[in-house]
Amino acid sequence: MVKNVYGVGFALYGATMLLFFGMYFFGMNTEYFSNSLLMNAFLLPLVFVAGAYFSVYSVKKKGIPMGFQEVFGRTFKPMFVGGILSVITMFLFLNFVDTDAKDLLNYQYIERQKTELNNEYEKAKIGMKDAEQKQELEKNYQNRLQSFSPEMIKGKDMFSFRQFTYYFGAIMAFYVILSVFFASFFRSSIEN
Repeated sequence: MVKNVYGVGFALYGATMLLFFGMYFFGMNTEYFSNSLLMNAFLLPLVFVAGAYFSVYSVKKKGIPMGFQEVFGRTFKPMFVGGILSVITMFLFLNFVDTDAKDLLNYQYIERQKTELNNEYEKAKIGMKDAEQKQELEKNYQNRLQSFSPEMIKGKDMFSFRQFTYYFGAIMAFYVILSVFFASFFRSSIEN
């Protein structure tokens, strides 16, 4: 498995699914969306960085010289394999196995957006003294509130195939940036 980048990719997939289902079974509560967001923003990138590092370090410690391209491949391929399998599994699970979890996440996403809008409105209202500015703020706030009406949010699905494609595109950008960083760093310290 040390030399096999695809084995590292499957290990990343396993770790991601362990975290996903751990959050699903033990963290599904009123903060499910927020906790999932935090996990995806902070914990999963660390897991993928560790996987990429392990993939490169396992070859580096054997003294095998690697150029930019080799290191890039050793970091990108496992992250791609782990990432694509994870995204596909999550999409299938949320859209076909437990649609109630998807509905809960969508609901909590919209509620979070409403809360953030209300907080911004209250903060902006405090510092205003000019009546014209207050009127403009109130008008903008009311217009924005209309986007949360039942008619406007009826078909909103943050976990559709299209949205997952956007998410994976953002993840791919992270993989490329991380792979370039690793390739630049390890190439300079290994290659003679």
